[in-house]
Amino acid sequence: MTTTTGINAMTAQELTKIILNKEHLFIVDVRNESDFNNWKVEGEQIEIINLPYFDLLDGVDHVLEQIPDNEPVLVICAKEGSSIFVAEQLVAAGRTQLFYLQGGMKSWSEYLAPVKVAELQNGGELFQFVRIGKGCLSYMIISEGEAAVVDTLRMTDIYEQFAREKGALITHTIDTHLHADHISGGKKLAESVGATYWLPSKDAEELTFDYAKLEDGHAITVGNTTINIQPIYSPGHTFGSTSLIVDQQYLLTGDILFIQSIGRPDLAGKAEDWVGDLHTTLYTRYKDLPEDLIVLPAHFGSITELGKGGKVSARLADIYQTNPGLSLQSETEFRNRVTANLPEHPNAYQEIRQTNMGKITPTEEEQRDMEMGPNRCAIHDH
Repeated sequence: MTTTTGINAMTAQELTKIILNKEHLFIVDVRNESDFNNWKVEGEQIEIINLPYFDLLDGVDHVLEQIPDNEPVLVICAKEGSSIFVAEQLVAAGRTQLFYLQGGMKSWSEYLAPVKVAELQNGGELFQFVRIGKGCLSYMIISEGEAAVVDTLRMTDIYEQFAREKGALITHTIDTHLHADHISGGKKLAESVGATYWLPSKDAEELTFDYAKLEDGHAITVGNTTINIQPIYSPGHTFGSTSLIVDQQYLLTGDILFIQSIGRPDLAGKAEDWVGDLHTTLYTRYKDLPEDLIVLPAHFGSITELGKGGKVSARLADIYQTNPGLSLQSETEFRNRVTANLPEHPNAYQEIRQTNMGKITPTEEEQRDMEMGPNRCAIHDH
């Protein structure tokens, strides 16, 4: 941690470690109330209050009783500046263990924590990249000096650096579907390292660039014929949604099935058309798969889904026992429940889809702004 004017900077990586270790931390979020209510830092031992910056411009004396005096306090804002100002005010008022989040919620949104899922058969490795501030999950499969990245996020340097550290060359990037809640880095990463970019053809009708067709039954090999990735057509979130079975042990479900919820069918405006596909995938196609497969989704909806070390995973059979979206008695009930529980759309989701098709090319700063906020790919049954 670095220090400035009597306060300390905490990085997104350090904050992530605190959350994954389930340590207690008191946070003062000084963004406006609507931004705070829309999206905030969460953790099992995180205690957080919202004190808007504009209410603190004339001093902090009136809020001191809400802030503990004998433990570390982290101040958070959107980009960093306001949190430094407030933290300095608190130091001047006598508080001593003050931190601000370096880069603010923007850095929180972009930090990826690599978590090892498992050793694969014949010596390969599988890693999950947890984007804890956004709920996104991406994957790297490594085998015999080659790597494939699944559901790549736009912060592609992280994957390149990680592969280099592992002595692997990225040969494939794969999107399980056309994403609507975040900007894909799949094509960008593929072009950077000379890899093949894969996408389901049913999601690629409006794509403006070349891609390889991710198709049911067409295996992708990573390494010297060691780790086979088997695509399984599983529509419902999008028309082309395709799951991946890796090493005959792991089911990468994309945005079709999560640990505690199911995917939403409406982000292309076709909820009524796709809800039937979603039911077929969840209640028929997945039912025919081996129940011991370990589900690895492309998102998590709640911090409670993070297991040991931050890993998000569960046995397929166990999810069928505990996930409320998989226990509905009839397709009619399923249709009614799904279409009645559609959450608010992700931020800028139409523009994100256009970006992922290659139709628009927003700047880096515009891409950051488009992705701000939580992911909203799931239907939670409350």
